[in-house]
Amino acid sequence: MITRPAKQRDYSAARKKPGGSNAGKYPGVKSFAGPSGGAPSGSYPINTRKRAKAALSYARHAPNPSGIRKAVHRKYPDLGG
Repeated sequence: MITRPAKQRDYSAARKKPGGSNAGKYPGVKSFAGPSGGAPSGSYPINTRKRAKAALSYARHAPNPSGIRKAVHRKYPDLGG
């Protein structure tokens, strides 16, 4: 039986867009706020409270910072900001 490596998504174009410099650098993470803020998918991970806080602090770099904040507050309503 021949096994082939899993197909990986090419994030090079996404990394050139505003707010997408780290797109695709979070393997195994399923929860991202980037698309809510107009940034590429795979950016602004919010799978942990620590990452959600970081997403809030970096939201100013996204095309729509309020979208990032809304996505974080949907998942973690108790986080301030």
